[in-house]
Formats: sequence, C-alpha cells, structure tokens
Amino acid sequence: MLIPVRCFTCGNLIADKYDDFQNKIKSGDEPDKVLDSLGVERYCCRRMLLTTVETIQQVIPFYEAIRRRNEEVQSELE
Repeated sequence: MLIPVRCFTCGNLIADKYDDFQNKIKSGDEPDKVLDSLGVERYCCRRMLLTTVETIQQVIPFYEAIRRRNEEVQSELE
C-alpha cells in the first residue's frame, strides 16, 4: 500500500518519516517516543502514521485466486 505523502488534515509531509517509524517500532520502541523523536507533533500527523495499514499482503491472494480461476475457465473452454 502506498503511504500518504502528506497529512490529510494539515498537509505536512509525513511519507519521509514512515520507514524510520516502522523500523523503530519493529525494533521494540514505543510509538509515542518514536513519533516525538521524528518530530511529529501534531495529532493529525501522528494519526496518519499510526493508522496506516499495509493491506497489499492481504489482497494479493485474492488476485492470484482470480487469475487461477480465469486460467481454469479458459482451459475448459478450449
């Protein structure tokens, strides 16, 4: 999933902080301290980083199933 480039509310640039945020969270740091260290002070911007969910890994199996089913249908028609 693409990360929002800017905060929807105030327009601050947040995409450049997302990778650092994810890496520090995965290493076990607390989200509020990570956001403070990255300089994200506004709650609208904090919301953008905290609530971004990467859904691509959940969606890919459905596209693969559709592709396989289309191949099955095409082979049955031939």
